[in-house]
Amino acid sequence: MIFQDNVLKEYLKNVYFITGTPCGGKTTISRTLAKRHDLFVYDIDEQFPIHQKMADAQYQPSMTKEFKNADEFFGRSVENYRKWLIDNTREQLDFVLLDLIRLSQNQRILCDCHLTVEEADKLTDASRVAFLIKNPTNLIEDYCNRPDHQDFSDFIHSTTNVENAKLTCNATLRNINTKRCNEIKKSHYFWMERNEDSTVEETTYKVEQHFQW
Repeated sequence: MIFQDNVLKEYLKNVYFITGTPCGGKTTISRTLAKRHDLFVYDIDEQFPIHQKMADAQYQPSMTKEFKNADEFFGRSVENYRKWLIDNTREQLDFVLLDLIRLSQNQRILCDCHLTVEEADKLTDASRVAFLIKNPTNLIEDYCNRPDHQDFSDFIHSTTNVENAKLTCNATLRNINTKRCNEIKKSHYFWMERNEDSTVEETTYKVEQHFQW
């Protein structure tokens, strides 16, 4: 079944999206806003294991793909890894949308997610989405140093050649997100780019102003 864009937008009118690129501050800002405004945060990364259990190999081949170990996972080519990441996100989106429709009927929801500009156009109004981005030159060290990504850090450090695994990940994320950053900057959407001078307070305030909270 395919839902028209206007139907999805109507059913998602109580959902606010904090999206963008990796390490842009999505999780931090989402949780800060949630505390200030008593909102429920829906984190799609946290929901992935739940959705993965419901996935079917026929319809969600990327979500259900299994790897023998970290060497097999990180030993793929950049193009193969890139395609798998993008397909994973697209396959999970069906589960995410149904969850958001169910959860948001009687309350505002803050969704911490990975929407592209094209997906945002289909799902929501520009007034309900904020893109938080970061230069995708070297993201893996940031990932590994985050307390909420220690599982990923342990996994990549279990490879036979950790340096090569990190190089593959960085190249893949750079390949995906360089184009996305450019698309976001050229779009009509609100966006903020994280840098060494960015603060949680300033970013939170500007997102609040954008959402008119």
